[in-house]
Amino acid sequence: MKVKVGIRLYGMSRKEYMGLLEVAKEQVPMGIYAVEKKGYAELRCDRCTSMTQLKGMIRSYKSEGFKVYSNGR
Repeated sequence: MKVKVGIRLYGMSRKEYMGLLEVAKEQVPMGIYAVEKKGYAELRCDRCTSMTQLKGMIRSYKSEGFKVYSNGR
């Protein structure tokens, strides 16, 4: 699986990626911390100020075919 972190692209197993997601989840209290699609994932740090903004961002990524990992209140 290829994982984009910042500007770098890393190759790692699914198990390693899931461990990385646990760390990323703690860094974003309300927002999107990762998106994933067919063997490609991108760690993000999209912070939101409201649930409406968060839901809108989730919808936009899902419409592009991504699975979205996010934290809400």
